[in-house]
Amino acid sequence: MTPAVKILENSGVPFMIHRYPHDPKNEAYAMEAAEALGISPHRLFKTLVILLNGCKEAVALVPASKRLDLKAVAETMGAKSATMASPEVAQRAAGYVIGGISPLGHRKPMPVVVEEAALDHKTLYVSAGKRGFQVELGPKDLIRLCKATLGKISK
Repeated sequence: MTPAVKILENSGVPFMIHRYPHDPKNEAYAMEAAEALGISPHRLFKTLVILLNGCKEAVALVPASKRLDLKAVAETMGAKSATMASPEVAQRAAGYVIGGISPLGHRKPMPVVVEEAALDHKTLYVSAGKRGFQVELGPKDLIRLCKATLGKISK
Protein backbone atom coordinates (compact mmCIF):
# COMPACT_ATOMS: atom_id res chain seq x y z
CA MET A 1 0.00 0.00 0.00
CA THR A 2 1.33 3.43 -0.94
CA PRO A 3 0.33 6.86 0.42
CA ALA A 4 -1.42 7.50 -2.93
CA VAL A 5 -3.60 4.39 -2.61
CA LYS A 6 -4.42 5.23 1.02
CA ILE A 7 -5.63 8.68 -0.06
CA LEU A 8 -7.77 7.12 -2.79
CA GLU A 9 -9.26 4.52 -0.44
CA ASN A 10 -10.14 7.20 2.12
CA SER A 11 -11.60 9.56 -0.51
CA GLY A 12 -14.50 7.38 -1.65
CA VAL A 13 -13.49 8.07 -5.26
CA PRO A 14 -13.89 5.11 -7.64
CA PHE A 15 -10.52 3.86 -8.89
CA MET A 16 -8.84 0.72 -10.20
CA ILE A 17 -5.28 -0.44 -9.59
CA HIS A 18 -3.31 -1.84 -12.52
CA ARG A 19 -0.01 -3.69 -12.10
CA TYR A 20 2.49 -4.64 -14.76
CA PRO A 21 6.03 -6.04 -14.72
CA HIS A 22 8.52 -3.16 -14.83
CA ASP A 23 11.74 -3.78 -16.75
CA PRO A 24 14.56 -2.30 -14.60
CA LYS A 25 16.49 -1.42 -17.77
CA ASN A 26 13.62 0.70 -19.12
CA GLU A 27 13.77 4.37 -18.07
CA ALA A 28 10.88 5.49 -20.30
CA TYR A 29 8.56 4.74 -17.40
CA ALA A 30 5.32 6.28 -18.67
CA MET A 31 5.58 4.83 -22.17
CA GLU A 32 6.47 1.44 -20.70
CA ALA A 33 3.35 1.57 -18.52
CA ALA A 34 1.07 2.55 -21.41
CA GLU A 35 2.44 -0.26 -23.58
CA ALA A 36 2.29 -2.84 -20.79
CA LEU A 37 -1.31 -1.92 -19.95
CA GLY A 38 -2.39 -1.72 -23.60
CA ILE A 39 -3.69 1.84 -23.36
CA SER A 40 -3.14 5.00 -25.35
CA PRO A 41 -0.22 7.09 -24.05
CA HIS A 42 -2.64 10.05 -24.25
CA ARG A 43 -4.54 8.55 -21.27
CA LEU A 44 -1.51 7.83 -19.09
CA PHE A 45 -0.21 10.95 -17.36
CA LYS A 46 3.35 11.22 -16.12
CA THR A 47 4.04 13.04 -12.88
CA LEU A 48 6.93 15.47 -13.14
CA VAL A 49 8.46 17.42 -10.27
CA ILE A 50 9.56 20.90 -11.30
CA LEU A 51 11.13 23.92 -9.65
CA LEU A 52 9.36 27.25 -9.93
CA ASN A 53 11.67 30.28 -9.90
CA GLY A 54 14.56 27.91 -9.21
CA CYS A 55 13.50 26.92 -5.71
CA LYS A 56 9.83 26.04 -5.12
CA GLU A 57 8.90 22.42 -5.87
CA ALA A 58 5.69 21.81 -7.81
CA VAL A 59 4.14 18.95 -9.77
CA ALA A 60 3.06 18.88 -13.41
CA LEU A 61 1.02 16.10 -15.02
CA VAL A 62 1.19 15.64 -18.78
CA PRO A 63 0.28 12.76 -21.11
CA ALA A 64 3.02 10.19 -21.67
CA SER A 65 2.80 11.04 -25.38
CA LYS A 66 3.71 14.71 -24.81
CA ARG A 67 6.49 16.86 -23.37
CA LEU A 68 6.13 19.42 -20.62
CA ASP A 69 6.20 23.02 -21.86
CA LEU A 70 8.23 24.68 -19.09
CA LYS A 71 7.39 28.20 -20.22
CA ALA A 72 3.66 27.42 -20.23
CA VAL A 73 3.75 25.70 -16.83
CA ALA A 74 5.59 28.68 -15.29
CA GLU A 75 3.00 31.05 -16.72
CA THR A 76 0.10 28.85 -15.56
CA MET A 77 1.53 28.70 -12.03
CA GLY A 78 2.33 32.42 -11.84
CA ALA A 79 6.10 31.97 -11.83
CA LYS A 80 8.84 33.65 -13.82
CA SER A 81 10.49 30.33 -14.69
CA ALA A 82 10.18 26.57 -14.37
CA THR A 83 12.88 23.93 -14.64
CA MET A 84 12.88 20.19 -14.14
CA ALA A 85 13.87 19.14 -10.63
CA SER A 86 16.85 16.82 -10.33
CA PRO A 87 15.96 13.19 -9.59
CA GLU A 88 17.25 13.63 -6.03
CA VAL A 89 15.12 16.73 -5.38
CA ALA A 90 12.07 15.10 -6.99
CA GLN A 91 12.38 11.92 -4.91
CA ARG A 92 13.00 13.83 -1.67
CA ALA A 93 10.02 16.19 -2.18
CA ALA A 94 7.59 13.53 -3.41
CA GLY A 95 8.67 10.63 -1.23
CA TYR A 96 8.56 8.26 -4.21
CA VAL A 97 11.21 6.88 -6.58
CA ILE A 98 11.62 8.25 -10.10
CA GLY A 99 9.29 6.31 -12.38
CA GLY A 100 6.89 5.79 -9.49
CA ILE A 101 6.08 9.36 -8.46
CA SER A 102 2.35 9.69 -7.91
CA PRO A 103 0.47 12.99 -8.03
CA LEU A 104 -1.04 12.01 -4.65
CA GLY A 105 0.45 11.55 -1.20
CA HIS A 106 3.65 13.55 -1.43
CA ARG A 107 6.00 13.79 1.50
CA LYS A 108 6.03 17.57 1.07
CA PRO A 109 2.90 19.50 0.00
CA MET A 110 3.39 20.85 -3.52
CA PRO A 111 1.11 22.73 -5.92
CA VAL A 112 -0.08 20.60 -8.83
CA VAL A 113 -0.98 21.55 -12.40
CA VAL A 114 -2.61 19.11 -14.83
CA GLU A 115 -2.64 19.33 -18.61
CA GLU A 116 -6.17 20.39 -19.57
CA ALA A 117 -6.38 17.53 -22.10
CA ALA A 118 -7.00 15.27 -19.08
CA LEU A 119 -10.64 16.32 -19.30
CA ASP A 120 -10.86 14.73 -22.77
CA HIS A 121 -10.91 11.27 -21.14
CA LYS A 122 -13.50 9.44 -19.06
CA THR A 123 -10.65 7.93 -17.01
CA LEU A 124 -6.91 8.36 -16.99
CA TYR A 125 -3.95 6.56 -15.49
CA VAL A 126 -1.33 7.92 -13.09
CA SER A 127 1.34 6.31 -10.97
CA ALA A 128 0.09 4.75 -7.76
CA GLY A 129 3.43 5.27 -6.06
CA LYS A 130 5.70 2.49 -7.37
CA ARG A 131 7.13 1.43 -10.70
CA GLY A 132 4.80 -1.11 -12.29
CA PHE A 133 1.83 0.21 -10.30
CA GLN A 134 -0.75 2.53 -11.90
CA VAL A 135 -4.15 3.76 -10.80
CA GLU A 136 -7.06 4.56 -13.10
CA LEU A 137 -9.57 7.22 -12.07
CA GLY A 138 -11.69 10.03 -13.44
CA PRO A 139 -9.81 13.22 -14.31
CA LYS A 140 -12.14 15.45 -12.27
CA ASP A 141 -11.60 13.24 -9.22
CA LEU A 142 -7.83 13.43 -9.69
CA ILE A 143 -7.91 17.21 -10.08
CA ARG A 144 -10.06 17.60 -6.96
CA LEU A 145 -7.91 15.27 -4.83
CA CYS A 146 -4.70 17.03 -5.92
CA LYS A 147 -6.27 20.48 -5.56
CA ALA A 148 -4.79 20.98 -9.00
CA THR A 149 -4.86 23.82 -11.47
CA LEU A 150 -5.63 23.07 -15.11
CA GLY A 151 -3.54 24.46 -17.93
CA LYS A 152 -2.27 23.92 -21.44
CA ILE A 153 1.19 22.80 -20.32
CA SER A 154 2.27 20.18 -22.86
CA LYS A 155 3.58 20.17 -26.39
